[in-house]
Amino acid sequence: MTDKKYDIVIIGGGPGGYVAAIRAAQLKLKTVLVESNNLGGICLNWGCIPTKALLRSAEIFHFIQNADEFGLSVTGAKFDIRKIVKRSRDVASQLSGGVAHLLRKNKVEVMNGLGKLAGSTADARMVAVEKDGKLVATLTAKNVILATGARARTLPGLEPDGKLIWTYREAMVPKTMPKSLLVIGSGAIGIEFASFYRNLGTEVTVVETLDRILPVEDEDISAHAHKQFEKQGMKIITGAQVKELKKGKDNVTATIDKDGKTQSITIERVVLAVGIVGNVENIGLEDTKIEVQRSHVVVDQWLQTAEAGVYAIGDLVGAPWLAHKASHEGVICVEKIAGVKDIHPLNTSNIPGCTYCLPQVASVGLTEAAAKEQGYEVCVGRFPFMGNGKAIALGDPEGLVKTVFDSKTGELLGAHMVGAEVTELIQGYGIAKKLETTEAELMNTVFPHPTLSEMMHESVLDAYGRAIHF
Repeated sequence: MTDKKYDIVIIGGGPGGYVAAIRAAQLKLKTVLVESNNLGGICLNWGCIPTKALLRSAEIFHFIQNADEFGLSVTGAKFDIRKIVKRSRDVASQLSGGVAHLLRKNKVEVMNGLGKLAGSTADARMVAVEKDGKLVATLTAKNVILATGARARTLPGLEPDGKLIWTYREAMVPKTMPKSLLVIGSGAIGIEFASFYRNLGTEVTVVETLDRILPVEDEDISAHAHKQFEKQGMKIITGAQVKELKKGKDNVTATIDKDGKTQSITIERVVLAVGIVGNVENIGLEDTKIEVQRSHVVVDQWLQTAEAGVYAIGDLVGAPWLAHKASHEGVICVEKIAGVKDIHPLNTSNIPGCTYCLPQVASVGLTEAAAKEQGYEVCVGRFPFMGNGKAIALGDPEGLVKTVFDSKTGELLGAHMVGAEVTELIQGYGIAKKLETTEAELMNTVFPHPTLSEMMHESVLDAYGRAIHF
């Protein structure tokens, strides 16, 4: 057993933890990162990255099946789910190894084990590290950063069993493709899996308790996505609840309640995608002042908990549950600890969100409805993909770009997109929001032609009655 002293101990090696560790090393802080599993956390190993590899395979297969539209002839197209899954896992392994390399490069010490708060002295915190149930180290540090992430939420009576009822983990590594699938929940995770399986031929039904899918997105974007998913053959039931899952030998019968009327459907597999809960257990919070609300640690604008010297970042501290938010919080947190000048708290309204379904969905800032609820008088612009030459040439003319401005000041309040490659386009609006850009700067920016980005320009113009190409 070892007993070491550090400036910072970071518990959790996901996108928040490992980025915080690297930034701490850059600032010459003696840092140790404690991780019980694979470096990169859920994002790199079981989330953001491997799911994108799966979705890319499904997207390519989709285009192969529609090759005639591009003047191409393809016969006998098929897929091997084992190879698709293997590629996804290989991508995850490569990136996890890359994180290990970055930590070595920055001379960050990494310790394998479960870390937990274990008391304090007058000027330091203690962290116990256990492995295989045995204490292997006691670490002392002036500051501790909790970055333990989150896990899939379950619902009473609908608990996953890993065989017929899946969480995202099982859904990422199917041994065979189910002929039919029920996805419970239509947030980003649920819709991405629904899109993946549907584009590989599975009959997919999505059930959402709210009145529309992708409920955090702007209503126009949700409606457009809904229409496109149904054109692809996806069945979507909104304003409904799954009341029961009755398991058979190799299928599940789901009872669905909508407006007091029930229907039953039998499917081969179910994916439960109803949100996440923070990993607040077994990290030593019990005898501290740290407050937990609805499974998430409460922090201030600098990610400081109510316990002196203890910080928390990422999914552990709540929405938006995004890897890039966790990474940015890690940097803010470390720079605050190091006394870096001119740092700013994170403005979550400037964080873009992306859903990598087909078609893609992306947004940043306030929806039109949220802006109005906050008292803004708004100017709203819209531009359809069908008015863009590049989208038509790509064979992806279905989509929409929408922008929301404060009519009094011209401030860009929000931007929302659905269509091809919008997850790459959205950062343009993200930069605009961060720079507090108004409609004047955006209107006078020259967008290259022919590109999808021209639609961003046209949407701004449309908000002020100046659209050229629509």
